[in-house]
Amino acid sequence: MTRHLTPATATFIGAAGNKLVADVFGDSGSPVLLLHGGGQTRHAWFKTAEEIARKGHTAYALDQRGHGDSEWVANGAYEFSDYAADAKVVAVELARRSGVRPIVIGASLGGIAALLAEGQSEHDKGANVFSALVLVDITPRVDRTGVAKVLGFMRARAKEGFESIADAAQAVADYLPQRPRPKSNEGLKKNLRLSPDGRWRWHWDPRFLDGPRAAGANRRVLEVALTEAARRIAIPALLVRGASSELVKEAHAKEFLELVPHAEYVDVSGARHMVAGDRNDHFSSAVLSFIERL
Repeated sequence: MTRHLTPATATFIGAAGNKLVADVFGDSGSPVLLLHGGGQTRHAWFKTAEEIARKGHTAYALDQRGHGDSEWVANGAYEFSDYAADAKVVAVELARRSGVRPIVIGASLGGIAALLAEGQSEHDKGANVFSALVLVDITPRVDRTGVAKVLGFMRARAKEGFESIADAAQAVADYLPQRPRPKSNEGLKKNLRLSPDGRWRWHWDPRFLDGPRAAGANRRVLEVALTEAARRIAIPALLVRGASSELVKEAHAKEFLELVPHAEYVDVSGARHMVAGDRNDHFSSAVLSFIERL
């Protein structure tokens, strides 16, 4: 039986002075920053972070602003540029502590933040933010019907909440019928918070989707920004796509590889948009293989 690692907890200060909380796996290797998808928390990375630490690196699984135990931003600043600014600040701090720029692994929202942070940095001044970039099922252009489906699930019970954790587990099972149901709901519980009215709600600020500075309010502007950022990526890069992804189709992956010709590409069979959750074994293997070749 594999012994589970017990992570330490670290706190960072984001671009707006906002508190960011991370789990830290390992304590002496080069840093790897893990940025979760929208509506998730740092706990989505647990298995992958363990494997990264076992390979001799230090994995930092970060709760992004408005998610998990990280601070809900007072002015509702949840635009993708805000997440990119946080990613850059944390990366700079990790580089200061360790002496090397971190590898970043970003899923969906986290991938957008990482791509913008790196692609919009001042490369002409040698100011790369990361040492390598792993994008998990996110590309500059994605299927908008798939985006609408994901956002529809996130919004469906965001305000109403759930009567119990089991109620939430059923909603997830209905949304992800292809994924085997876990034996315990303890993992899901980490993505929920118990509200004063006795109902369980997702562990993220609802203003992330419907606030004054919500993520993805203008999809067309975002596509342009991500495309320009991708063209500027000079560091080693890997795109990991769920072979059955609702968002990233083969055509979108091909477009990305034309923008970043040196990037590597892996399709994970049996996985949809939440690649690490659907096939963590294959996902972790692909990511670790890339990291070890750097």
